[in-house]
Order: sequence, then structure tokens, then C-alpha cells
Amino acid sequence: MHFPKLPDWLVYAAVVLALLIAAVGRQERADAPPPPPPVPGEEGVPLGPASPFDPSIVVDVPAKAEPGLGTAFSVADRGVWVTARHVVEGCTQAAIVVAEGRGVAAKVNIYQRGEAAILTTEGGAPPLPLGIDQKLRRGDRAYHPGFPQGHSGEATSRLLGRENLVVRGRGARTEPVLVWAETGRTDGLKGTLAGLSGAPALDRAGRVIGVTVAEAPRRGRIYTTAPETLGAALSEAHERPASFAVGESVTTDNYGRVADALRRDLRVAQVICLSTT
Repeated sequence: MHFPKLPDWLVYAAVVLALLIAAVGRQERADAPPPPPPVPGEEGVPLGPASPFDPSIVVDVPAKAEPGLGTAFSVADRGVWVTARHVVEGCTQAAIVVAEGRGVAAKVNIYQRGEAAILTTEGGAPPLPLGIDQKLRRGDRAYHPGFPQGHSGEATSRLLGRENLVVRGRGARTEPVLVWAETGRTDGLKGTLAGLSGAPALDRAGRVIGVTVAEAPRRGRIYTTAPETLGAALSEAHERPASFAVGESVTTDNYGRVADALRRDLRVAQVICLSTT
């Protein structure tokens, strides 16, 4: 039997291919080991303690306070309320609005180390339960019922993490705050959430976990006090929240209805500063 003679070019190609395979097989390999399992996403990760290395947000406060509107919420039915510090700082005459054109005078106690203030009135409303000892996780949802733009309204948000609020000007200080991504608001509400300052940030069980203090509209961010700030403000004012208070479960489907009920019962009310120093 005779095999056909192969073309010279095919023989040369086979030899070159064999040499190439041998050369590649002798190369040193220093591959990295397989990567570790992927790190879980930030959502659901427990929120760590405040740190001076957290990102910062800077707020410039005018030297002179001006009359304005905000939101407050009841923490004791004997007439103890909480609002944001900047709503009533420098205010010589403040009132909780109980009906259209009617209000009750409120004594102001500013918490000097944070963005919170305690108001006291003659008589009060059913209190909201506090949840400032709850463990927070990134991605947790909050609900903010109040009076944005001076009218009834609310927003909802998801927890992103911690930042440091750097206040320049009157009441200069640095304090830890929580930053939330706004994920919804009252249908038809456009523009700023001004007037929502002082509103409670409620968890899904209707417990207060912070005080709404600021927003960054372009970034879609809402800022609240850290839970520990609210507890410290009440302690400094020598006011104790109600030992028993009932909250209603809140969801993205019912938070508008829950907010309406809270405002109707004056558990969340409008606060007005009538005159300043």
C-alpha cells in the first residue's frame, strides 16, 4: 500500500504547530487563586456606629432666625413634642397648630448638641412610640408624615447610611445624621419638602427612629437625626416619653392613610414660629 505524498507546505505547517504547542506548554503560569465568594450587597447590612470619617454634608445657617413653619410630633400626652432645631431656634413665640387659625403656645427647649428641639404645651395629643433602640439596616424604609410646603403631605425613603452634618454659622456644630434616598411622596407634590422639617421618621411598625431635618432635592436625599440624638435631646430637657404608646403598621400602600390619621389625631402637627429674636 502506498500513501499519497503530502505537500511540503502541509508538512512545514504541522511541524510549526507542534513546536508552538510544546512552547506554550512549557510557559510558567502564575494564575491567581479563585476569587472569594461575592460580598453581600449593602442592602440588609447592619448600620455601623457613627464615625468622624463618615461623609459630610455642609449646611450654612443664617445669623438671624426668621419666622417659619415646620412639623412636630407628640411623644407624651401631657404636652411634650419634638421638632427640628432649626424650625424654632431663636424663636420667641412658637405654637402648635391645633385647627385652622388656632394654636397653643409652646415653650421651646433647644438641644444644643444636635438638630432637635423639645416643645412643651398645656395639654397634648396621643404620643407616637419611640423606636430609637431598634437596630437599623441599610435599605430599611422610613415614612415621613408632616406638612411639606405648609400643607398635609408625606414622603417615604430607604436608608443609605450615615453622614456628618456640618453646620456653619449660628449654632455651628458637627453631628451624625442618617441619609435616606427618597423613594416616594404624596401624589402631586412637586418641588421642595420644606415644611417637613421636624417630622417623625417612622419605621414599618410606626415607631419614631429619627427626626426629619433636611433634604438635598437634586440628589433625592432626606436627612434625619441619628436615633441617639432624639434620646439625648429628651434627656437633656428632662422630659420622658410616654411609657406606653401604640403605633400602626406602615407600608408603601397605606402610608398616606396612616399619615392622614396621625395629623387628624394631632399626633403629628404643624408648628409655627411667630416671632424671633
